[in-house]
Amino acid sequence: MRTLVLGRTPARVAAVLATLRADGFDAQGVSTDEEALTLLRTGEFGVLIIGGGVGPASRSAIRAFAAEHKVRRVIDGALREPFDTYVRNEFEPLIREAASQG
Repeated sequence: MRTLVLGRTPARVAAVLATLRADGFDAQGVSTDEEALTLLRTGEFGVLIIGGGVGPASRSAIRAFAAEHKVRRVIDGALREPFDTYVRNEFEPLIREAASQG
């Protein structure tokens, strides 16, 4: 199941992607709403992770758009250090759960 990571800080997006990919997840990351909308439009992403730096208006619009484009699970996340541990404990179980639901 492909996962899209949207975060405002490219270094944090890269840290999330590095952990997810190291653990065998198919993930892609972006830092702008426009990039996220373009990728979500493809219908190829089953999970969307929205970082804590994404403001409420953007978060709401992206969530609504994702629901219309086959995203099964939207995860709200605000990374805490160590990032790899946080990703493994908080995001990966939710991605696996979404994938197991069909």
